[in-house]
Amino acid sequence: MIRPAVPADAAGIAEVHVRSWQAAYAGLLPDDFLQGLSIESATRTWATRLAEPRPDGAILVTSGQGSAIAGFAATGPSRDEDASPETGELYSIYLLPTAWRHGLGTALHDHAMTTLAGTFATATLWVLSTNTRARRFYERAGWTPDPRTKIDTVADGRITLEEVRYRFSLRDRS
Repeated sequence: MIRPAVPADAAGIAEVHVRSWQAAYAGLLPDDFLQGLSIESATRTWATRLAEPRPDGAILVTSGQGSAIAGFAATGPSRDEDASPETGELYSIYLLPTAWRHGLGTALHDHAMTTLAGTFATATLWVLSTNTRARRFYERAGWTPDPRTKIDTVADGRITLEEVRYRFSLRDRS
């Protein structure tokens, strides 16, 4: 089941966010940074975000077996300075590691893309350049690498992230 997130989902989304980062970025980001991620802090961030949702965006959640949140996706207009108003963005898509490789990610991705297609002609996303697992997932889903890259930082600028942009045509999905 995939549905729009509500404020009561903040803790479930936060757990997915932290646990997926800890698993997906193991070996790609410093262990002490990943182990220091806080579900409590993430819950506060998500509670604020869900209490004041963007009118032009969507946060979707999915559950696995049972009713607990197993994954989420966030979408909206592109944040890139070179984007046209017809460009949306898949901001994030994460699943609990126990939900990987069960089809939930593909279903959540497809639902997010259909949501974006209602407003935008093209979508972009950013992915860690060294995250080959995620890059394979996106490429299998029809995303193509874009020549643009960027450097972001986390942990108050102590950790540098090199990201690559991917692009997806939404014209046939609406």
